[in-house]
Amino acid sequence: MIVDLRSDTVTKPTPEMREAMARAEVGDDVYGEDPTVSRLEERVAEITGKDRGLFVPTGVMGNQLCLKSLTQPGDEVILGEESHIFNYETAAPSLLSGIQVHTVEDSGGCLDPEQVEKAIREEAYYLPRTSVIAQEQTHNRKGGKVIPVNHIEKINSIARTHGIASHLDGARLWNAVAATGVTPATYCQSFDTASLCFSKGLGTPVGSVIVGSSLSIEIAHRFRKIWGGGWRQAGILAAACLYALDNHVERLKEDQAKAVRFHELISDIEGVDAGDIPDSNIVVFRVPRKDLNHLVKEVAIEEVLISSAFKGALRVVFHMDVSLEQTESAAQVLAEVLKREERD
Repeated sequence: MIVDLRSDTVTKPTPEMREAMARAEVGDDVYGEDPTVSRLEERVAEITGKDRGLFVPTGVMGNQLCLKSLTQPGDEVILGEESHIFNYETAAPSLLSGIQVHTVEDSGGCLDPEQVEKAIREEAYYLPRTSVIAQEQTHNRKGGKVIPVNHIEKINSIARTHGIASHLDGARLWNAVAATGVTPATYCQSFDTASLCFSKGLGTPVGSVIVGSSLSIEIAHRFRKIWGGGWRQAGILAAACLYALDNHVERLKEDQAKAVRFHELISDIEGVDAGDIPDSNIVVFRVPRKDLNHLVKEVAIEEVLISSAFKGALRVVFHMDVSLEQTESAAQVLAEVLKREERD
């Protein structure tokens, strides 16, 4: 059996989730008539402490709708140089909203407060207006790092002092909640908008929910339609998200345990830099060789799929469709492939 550790997006709906989807009461969501979608939006807004929620197809669309709702063309957004929005969303802020990004160091996943202060533009007609500071929870490229609440508050306090909005890319916020016991409302309280994904560790087939003020969600709702995100009987998908909220958040602790176990095992492999003990379900590590894509192919031959996530490093992500036994087997495969290549 193939052990797929490329991402937690590869999870498949459980039979129970599929049953919940089949039973979903639906309507036309473009007309605002899908009761299951409305129930999901209201529930996520409530647990995050925000006025309204909006169900959207993807995490990228969620982030971009939030930025659109908080900016005007020609504005600037401050975010981390390792952030998902900057690295993996195909320059969408400039394409969709006519805004530019200003990156600062996010060593360990946390934005550097001094660099954030320095990046804020002075007021002058010939300068872009700093309109948003964005943070990420958990931090993908930093191995699923959980950003502490006190650091989040420190950055958002800077934003408030300067009259700047704040956005949370909470694609894996649920993993942070499971790892720390901190509530979604606590993580989201000082953000103007947040995007929360359901199709990663929670195992739904598609969808994110964005939350914010009534005004920001009203703007986002309009642009969701403009960008082709208006959908009809989406309650079938929303039902999967509601099921996940009831049944899959607490179990995310199991994925963290698998990540910790994998980290422990590869730390014993000679030459492997396993990095820090993972906070959540992602392990980013380095091996003593240049051609990582070849290594990925060699491991895949042994039916273990991993990702050469970015330059010089590999990434594995744990999820509900991978057992602890498979986790240990994957680490053994990696060790054997590296040992074999060393002999060759």
